[in-house]
Amino acid sequence: MPEKFVINGGNPLKGEIEVRGSKNAATPILAATLLTDQPCIIDNIPLVEDVFRMIEILEDLGADVEWLDKRKIRVQAKKIASNIKNKSLVTKMRSSVLIIGPLLARLGMAEINKPGGCIIGVRPIDVHLNAFRDLGVIIDHTNDFYSLKTDGIKGGHIVLDEFSVTATENVMMAAALCSNKTIIDLAACEPHVQDLAVFLKKMGVRIKGEGTHTIEIIGNKELKGARHKIQYDYIEAGTYILMASTVGGCVTVKNTPVGSLQLVLKNLKSFGANVEIIDNETVLVKESSNMRMDSIQALPYPGIPTDLQSMFGVLATQTINATLIHDPLYEGRLKYLEELNKMGAKIIVCDPHRAIISGPTQLYGADLRTFDLRGGAALISAGLTAKGTTTIYNMEQIDRGYEKIEERLQGIGAQIKRIISES
Repeated sequence: MPEKFVINGGNPLKGEIEVRGSKNAATPILAATLLTDQPCIIDNIPLVEDVFRMIEILEDLGADVEWLDKRKIRVQAKKIASNIKNKSLVTKMRSSVLIIGPLLARLGMAEINKPGGCIIGVRPIDVHLNAFRDLGVIIDHTNDFYSLKTDGIKGGHIVLDEFSVTATENVMMAAALCSNKTIIDLAACEPHVQDLAVFLKKMGVRIKGEGTHTIEIIGNKELKGARHKIQYDYIEAGTYILMASTVGGCVTVKNTPVGSLQLVLKNLKSFGANVEIIDNETVLVKESSNMRMDSIQALPYPGIPTDLQSMFGVLATQTINATLIHDPLYEGRLKYLEELNKMGAKIIVCDPHRAIISGPTQLYGADLRTFDLRGGAALISAGLTAKGTTTIYNMEQIDRGYEKIEERLQGIGAQIKRIISES
């Protein structure tokens, strides 16, 4: 039955909260286990829906998956198929597109339906397809079904159409079994792209330039299995840091990849947030007053992540004067602002990419619906800030990327519970 979050807001947050493994690193690394018939052991797995679905995809393709511990699995893909039999696994999750690169490298073919995912705007997979064509892949497209074939990836110079994280990861994996050099220009350089590079290197791939916008890859015709611990999630860490800054109180966020959040933390301090970096893995957030924001623009890494733009949007309702929010990446990222207006926020949505938020305003509890994963987390932050009771429907979107978020927030004093919805 459908579930919902019910929040009683207006209470400060106090205590410690731990960040889990990165969902955005786990999904491509799990897909990369398809590149070898040798066993791979992956640790620090985040227990979230997107990861569970990727594991189901691996099993659907023929891989053997064994849970060794609560957050550790063993994957061995001795014999794999070129297509997913359970089509619903693809339509539910956009990152299912990440299997194309490994299947092309390993089998020379891949078949997949159009991937699904969050409603954050039009996100065609053309960047992936154009890159694969540049690698010599032949692509047939009928309705929402794609068939890709190659007689062997031969390397080359790829210029991506945009800084696409998943397209960068897909090309890296497609080139992993090719002994010729592949160069990716306009490559994404997010921390999870770097984590995939670390894993591929352990398997025997030579990679240079990860963390920059030009990546060079020289693959190996036969890759070995590898052990790897997924990095901690800088987006989840940023979520809790921004939430604590908005709601107030005193919260220690542990397992924080501080180095991946430099601009986020710098901006928060410049806004007047009481944020203290204890060490490279710990951030202390104390209650602030008279915070002032001017503007926030989401940009590719190392800029402000689009995945944290909505958390900044909620913070802007509690800061002095007007704040311009600009997210040029996805035209559906600002849908959560309509829900904030139901709570008493003063927001003018200028166009699909820009909005002006005036503050500070008192938010009041309301019945809300979340349209995407990150917007859902932002609505939780708003609910914890508001007076009265807030109910968030369609919260399965939040479960895609945050592990038992209500239980962890309860541990720092949040009055939030998950209940079964009547409809």
